[in-house]
Amino acid sequence: MPEVTPTSGQIERSLSQRIQAVYKDELGVRPEKVVCQFFDQKLAIALEKVATPSEQLLLSNERVESAKALRSHLDIALKPRLIELIEEVSGVAVKTLLSDTDLTYDVAGMIVVLEDVPPVRNLESIPKVKKEKIAEVNQEESTS
Repeated sequence: MPEVTPTSGQIERSLSQRIQAVYKDELGVRPEKVVCQFFDQKLAIALEKVATPSEQLLLSNERVESAKALRSHLDIALKPRLIELIEEVSGVAVKTLLSDTDLTYDVAGMIVVLEDVPPVRNLESIPKVKKEKIAEVNQEESTS
């Protein structure tokens, strides 16, 4: 049976679930909500409720700078695993991943720049994809 190309929504949902799993496995905390959205060759990721118990302890003891430093180290340590995960799920190489966390509001965000638009069967549903790219993909599909 031939493999069916996923939709952008299927990839975004899979990424959200797998990112939650990485946070749970690596940091011991499962973000309450993870939202992923493709924009042409970019991927935006928003996470809610990401603070670890250690960070929460530091914050409750007014050690804000220590909590921020810990989060910075955690983000750096997670980056290679997240890049690998995004490449595996999206089928596209990652050029770079930028991330930041605001522990005051317990949210994190990532911007991922991809080498190309992910191969999906509903390319026109990805905001900001250039019409030329859609025409190119449609042409390739009609000749195969």
